[in-house]
Amino acid sequence: MSTFVPASRVSNIKISPSTAAAARARDLTAAGRDIVDLTVGEPDFDTPDNIKAAAHEAIDRGETKYTAVNGTSALRKAILGDFQRRLGLSYADNEICVGGGAKQVLFLALMASVENDAEVIIPAPYWVSYPDMVIANEGKPVIVECPQEARFKLTPEALEKAITPKTLWLVLNAPSNPTGAAYDRSELEALGKVLLRHPHVFVLSDDIYDQIWFKDEPMTTLVAAVPELKQRVLLTNGVSKSYAMTGWRIGYAAGPAALIAAINKLQSQMSSCPSSVSQAAAAYALSSDQSFVSECVKVYKERRDYACSRLNAVPGLSCLVPDGAFYLFPNCAGVIGKKTPEGKTIETDLDFVLYLLEGVGVAALQGAAFGISPHFRLSIATSMEVITQACDRVERAVADLY
Repeated sequence: MSTFVPASRVSNIKISPSTAAAARARDLTAAGRDIVDLTVGEPDFDTPDNIKAAAHEAIDRGETKYTAVNGTSALRKAILGDFQRRLGLSYADNEICVGGGAKQVLFLALMASVENDAEVIIPAPYWVSYPDMVIANEGKPVIVECPQEARFKLTPEALEKAITPKTLWLVLNAPSNPTGAAYDRSELEALGKVLLRHPHVFVLSDDIYDQIWFKDEPMTTLVAAVPELKQRVLLTNGVSKSYAMTGWRIGYAAGPAALIAAINKLQSQMSSCPSSVSQAAAAYALSSDQSFVSECVKVYKERRDYACSRLNAVPGLSCLVPDGAFYLFPNCAGVIGKKTPEGKTIETDLDFVLYLLEGVGVAALQGAAFGISPHFRLSIATSMEVITQACDRVERAVADLY
């Protein structure tokens, strides 16, 4: 019998570390272990009832057929309205695409553009999927480390140094997964000045967390801060995080018409269109009352403040207070080199994460998975009770090191 050998595009990438960690936590729980799982980047809130009702009404109206590749006219109108209302940005209808989640849209954008080892600049810490998406599409990830001292943000100097004639894309994710860091308008303008000097560089602006925002000044994005870059930016978003609609799988983007057309062409051969029912629910979410979003943000902020306070009180750990999203990215440099009660030396952030899992039943993700060490990521998209248990256990685990 012949043995199946995956294509190189599959062999060259890895399974998402966050997916693998969540699966490990589920397996341990199923085996009877008491696990506090802080790996999952998914709102713990249920999709609001009025959004569910909009989906039911769409079904009752018979909206259960194929839609246009780029989404229903109602959803595109809602997306355009949302960008205009929140960001003051205007796009034409042919500058909007809709896909099965923001993740698919990002992948299709790279598929539509990357070849022959084109370079994609990815600031680290980064969302775990970015490098593998680039590799799968025959590109070369160029990782630029953005340490805690820079508040995990890309500086103009670092961007300038990373750009080469082969650079095609810069990825900007703000608020960031895993750090929650975001750029203010002046920082975006400074990055924009560099980009304006290099007209061959496009920007993948991943704004999926932009409504989960804790600061007093309004959240902004690169296109709003530097309008001259509009035809070089793919502004990507979706309903998963802000509206607790992860399973509905609707993402979208606005950008140059030629790029949008290429994305739509690929989708026409890949999945035809996203779910018609999910599109109806997303259109309603974007265009109806937005109080659910603000209520969730208030809860996330309370969780953030509590967890950061607890972690910063643990000797050996330090945690920057994030600007948005629902993650913490503590530094664990102070525990590297210490020994566990069993005598094992903590040499890396992976060692520390495994110690937390095996020693006190806290499931987290190592900073190395996000391109920078020694850190670990915790999701606060869970109840205050669970966060309190996790903080208690982390505190106890660190106290037991020697």
